[in-house]
Amino acid sequence: MSTLSPLLRLSGLIAALLFLTAVLGFGAGLDGYAQARHPVALLGADGVPHALAFNLLGFVLPGLLAALVAERLRRRLPATAGWAPRVGSQMLLLAGLAFAAMGLLPLDVDDLHGPASQLHASAWMIWVLGFVAGTLLLGMFQLRQVQGRALGGLAIACGVLAALAAFALQGVLPAPLAQRVAFACWAGWLALALPLSRAR
Repeated sequence: MSTLSPLLRLSGLIAALLFLTAVLGFGAGLDGYAQARHPVALLGADGVPHALAFNLLGFVLPGLLAALVAERLRRRLPATAGWAPRVGSQMLLLAGLAFAAMGLLPLDVDDLHGPASQLHASAWMIWVLGFVAGTLLLGMFQLRQVQGRALGGLAIACGVLAALAAFALQGVLPAPLAQRVAFACWAGWLALALPLSRAR
């Protein structure tokens, strides 16, 4: 859409950069924090210095921008698109909102099995399931379009790798690294989804 502002057109890239910058920046500033050993959510846990700022910049804003990307993709679907890509775009919208919810429902490091931590874990699960289902449904549709194959290939690759990282690699890689693979898939897809959909 030519009427979109440059900021709106770059919303996916901005979301990805916000998340990555927040993880690296706040991680470097937290004494004793190691990217290879600690989960991302620890940066926003209750009682951690600057947790509120991390939750806003690392989870809430990127999640809301991701929801915006999903809505833009839904609006770009052709009128003849069936239920699968439409459900896929809605799942991606849900994933964006769940990502934002992770920042609103921070971990409680003093009680990792308590209600607050369980709510955060539930938001994470909704995010990963929504992202995987959404990218696969949308990607399969795009692969059948002559000019949508790049977006379809990206969506399916990111969805499959995120699913492996979230559910299979946890036993092979340390959990924080496997989690970061899933987050990297999400960030890469976000950065490229709108530009590739505009190229159709």
